[in-house]
Amino acid sequence: MLRAAISLADRDGIESLSMRNLGGKLGVKAMSLYNHVRNKEDMLDGMIDVIFSEIDLPPSGVDWRTAMRQRAISAHRVLLRHPWANGLMESRTSPGPANLRHHDAVLGSLRGAGFSVEVAARAYSILDSYVYGFTLTESTLPFSNSEEAKEVAGNLLEGFRPGEYPHLAEMAVDRAMKPGYSYGDEFDYGLDLILDGILRARSDDTKR
Repeated sequence: MLRAAISLADRDGIESLSMRNLGGKLGVKAMSLYNHVRNKEDMLDGMIDVIFSEIDLPPSGVDWRTAMRQRAISAHRVLLRHPWANGLMESRTSPGPANLRHHDAVLGSLRGAGFSVEVAARAYSILDSYVYGFTLTESTLPFSNSEEAKEVAGNLLEGFRPGEYPHLAEMAVDRAMKPGYSYGDEFDYGLDLILDGILRARSDDTKR
């Protein structure tokens, strides 16, 4: 049932999710779904738990930076597959086992690498803020490939008077309109900048 609910949300958005619509997808009466979940919030808890189960846990046997990087990349990819889940990942008041296991594993990876509780918490918050924020921007852009980006940038330029917005024009010509441009390629660059900052924060913390 949860997988069917996720499939419905993936296809039509979370707004489409109702017991009636889900029952129709499963070929059962909506009331029969209450044998499996108490209410819609209970169903959302379960759906988000499934999403967390799809994200790779930080791998063991590698340094903390590699572990955090791989986990962040996995989270980014999963959220692109399920864009409706982005704003719900940290909203659950009754998190399921996969949700709890994931949070515990990330914090455990950082603590095991010598991070203090304070810096581990801050590092986790910063990383997730970046993953969620970047993925939200990427999934709501008015283009999904380089050809569409070129078209959007070209239409934008046509609306400018010469010299009106020189920096935007420069960005459009030198970045967005280049062959093969992908906004998603910026994710790794930004992630590495953040990991560099976390490394400095960890070093400063150990010197106290």
